[in-house]
Amino acid sequence: MLKIRLTRTGKNRHASFRVVVTEHTNPVKGKAMELVGSYNPHGADGTKLTVKADRIKYWMSKGAALSPTVNNLLIDQKIIEGKKVQSWKAPKKEVKPEDAVKAVTPATPVTPVAEAKPEEKPAV
Repeated sequence: MLKIRLTRTGKNRHASFRVVVTEHTNPVKGKAMELVGSYNPHGADGTKLTVKADRIKYWMSKGAALSPTVNNLLIDQKIIEGKKVQSWKAPKKEVKPEDAVKAVTPATPVTPVAEAKPEEKPAV
């Protein structure tokens, strides 16, 4: 199955990406069927994504699927229409054992206890 996705290029801590058409099982960087664009997340707002829209539509007509990130970028640029999809999931927070017990057991309401007044002794 073909997929249109990003491959990382660029220096450390300053990534840039290529938009490529590749087999979805191919993890090797550089083995792509076609380079259809580039994405620079550090660029100015209007020049972040440059793609060949006609080639992307061609590959989509041949059955190539879009990765979630590429799908959202193309929707932002109005190259394709549709809804954005979630491209990542937030990591789950670890629950400590004492926090889990607090979460399971409901808090018992505390009723105020009337204070006992000391008995008054007659003055001698």
